[in-house]
Amino acid sequence: MNTGAFCCSCAGTCNVDLEEAREMVEDVEVAASSRLLCQDSLAAFEGVIEEYELDEMIVTCPEAKAQEKIVRAAEARGLHADDIQFVDQREGAGWVHDRAAATEKTARLINAARAGREEAAVPRTSVHRAGYDVVVVGDAETAAAMAESADVALIANGEDLADANVDLRAVDVERGRVVDVDGSYGEFEVTLEARVTDDCISCMKCVHAGPDGLVTRHPVDVDPDATAGEWIEVCPTDAIEMGGVERTVECDQVLYPDGDDGTVGGRRGFHTGPVDAATIDEVQRLLGGFEGIDFLDLEMDVCAGGQAGEMGCNACVEACPHGAVERADIDEVRFHLDSCQNCGACTSACPTGATQLRKPSNARIAREVEALLAPTGDDGGFVSGLLGRSESGIETPIVAFTCSERAGEALREYGRLAAAGREELEYPPILPVEVNCADTVGEAHVLHALAAGADGVAVVGCGGSCLHSGPDPKLELVERLNRATTDLGLGERVAFFAPDPDEPEAFVEGVSLFAADGLEPSPVPAGEHEAAGTIDDPERENPAFDTHAWALESVRAILEHVEPEREVIRGLESFGVVEVGDGCTLTPTCTNYCPTDALRRTEIGLEFNHERCVNCGLCEEVCVEGVITVDAGLDLSLLPENAERETDEDPAWRRVFEGEMLACVGCGEEFTSEATAAAIEERIGDRIAELAPHAEGSIIRYCPSCRTRLLHGG
Repeated sequence: MNTGAFCCSCAGTCNVDLEEAREMVEDVEVAASSRLLCQDSLAAFEGVIEEYELDEMIVTCPEAKAQEKIVRAAEARGLHADDIQFVDQREGAGWVHDRAAATEKTARLINAARAGREEAAVPRTSVHRAGYDVVVVGDAETAAAMAESADVALIANGEDLADANVDLRAVDVERGRVVDVDGSYGEFEVTLEARVTDDCISCMKCVHAGPDGLVTRHPVDVDPDATAGEWIEVCPTDAIEMGGVERTVECDQVLYPDGDDGTVGGRRGFHTGPVDAATIDEVQRLLGGFEGIDFLDLEMDVCAGGQAGEMGCNACVEACPHGAVERADIDEVRFHLDSCQNCGACTSACPTGATQLRKPSNARIAREVEALLAPTGDDGGFVSGLLGRSESGIETPIVAFTCSERAGEALREYGRLAAAGREELEYPPILPVEVNCADTVGEAHVLHALAAGADGVAVVGCGGSCLHSGPDPKLELVERLNRATTDLGLGERVAFFAPDPDEPEAFVEGVSLFAADGLEPSPVPAGEHEAAGTIDDPERENPAFDTHAWALESVRAILEHVEPEREVIRGLESFGVVEVGDGCTLTPTCTNYCPTDALRRTEIGLEFNHERCVNCGLCEEVCVEGVITVDAGLDLSLLPENAERETDEDPAWRRVFEGEMLACVGCGEEFTSEATAAAIEERIGDRIAELAPHAEGSIIRYCPSCRTRLLHGG
């Protein structure tokens, strides 16, 4: 694959040294430049593609109309639109940084784009099917308008629709008030409670005789505040039930203006809030189903969500702000891909890699981060000196995981304000890695950036205007990761920012203080670490770049250059430390249930593999004796490289309980522990002592097969 790069200064408005930027671009067939590529240099651009037989181009241009011209020129030379990637050298660099910083940042952005393209995922789509049944709650006008294209049921929800100035003949009007809405797109169930049953014939007798204003005409229903009395006897069909009756209406979508869908970011197919044109358009778009991009790669074989009727890890269910992940059963997690909105919250929370984003993949993010942090120039400094660059334009490299939605647009607006002379804006040259939402970022992403040599990591999200989970999960992430980096000996190196397009000064001040006052140069050198996202364990079948393995790999890379302040690194949730109390009888329950095979029984006890434990808590939940506890954290002393005895055949395993297995008196096969046999004998030994008088000792010390033959003469 022949890759070319083209730098443009946007008619000289960008404070970028084009020649110097070209020199810092790496691993491309050619790096060219122009003052105004989209106008005078398109012919030269085409010539470069032809001369170097380029298959793809990375171009510095954030302007949409200019991008169209550049794409057309590339297509004229046989490339496709997907073969062109644009990076922002303008709003995010040349308009808000000094010349040296903007120049080097531009080159690093090109290098990151090139590295990321090597991990690009092939787009994949699926058709999500649904029906045309729509429940509308309390809004007669909307229900009537939608009846032409959907099968609409209008829930009165206590309203008297008799005076509604709309034609409801094509609408199924349902009595009752909404009690609950459950399910997902295509599978909603709306639970209603009414005080009039379907035996009602709408004779109006109860309306006439009942309390004023508490009995509706259409549909006939009784207000919960109405008191029983002789008036209910007027019903000829005994349809009035003052205690209330519930029923369920099934539908594909719900439009409930005053409702709460029970999620932070909204649930697909459950429409709340004011009904406007956008709401109606979305309902119409989802009628009958839709074709959508597959955002996730799922490998449920490695899910630690539970098994055999017991619940384990619940991280993805708790993290998803859109109700797209649920407990299908106590031991099973189910993903509703038709409800996924591509925020990445489940993927950053999942410790095992059972769910991972397709675009951008963790592998792509890793390659981009490493390229952004790598020193420019073939030898990291000597070539720069020969070219007249005495020092780096980026003194404090900060990786900024930036939400591609509102946060990204806010930063672009800052650049436009600066270029227009509306604001005097200049802030440190943070190195952006675009993510779908700040929810995509988890402990593995941050630790990897630090392992790759970043002085700091900024999570740049949308704050209170986030379309997904809001600011709280990001703030919590930053707090616990600063605890982890401090324990590792790096000090606090993580911050969260939510740029407001109307208040640029607050962002500039915050990120400037973070860079200038909050960060010492990292002891971890840049440009040396390339992540594989795995653990050296041939029995582990998790996909690469799962949170647990990627984070552990990064910690190990960091530890080569620091002296940790603590043995147990706090704040890392994808690691668990198992402790076993004295009451353990070595039953196989914990080892059978552990989804990552982090526990095993031996002839002399129970062993624990900290490398494998993802802190799901399942062993603690199922322990028969209740003596297992699991605490979050990474205990460095339990890693195989820190084993006390170099002669350990398997240093990844540590004994957490000592006890002996019991061999059957009859056949010699080990079948239970000495402690278990002793406990049973203490409870019932006297009662069974005479069952097999010819046995060699207690029958409890025989395995089930030998015991059966002994008792029944088999």
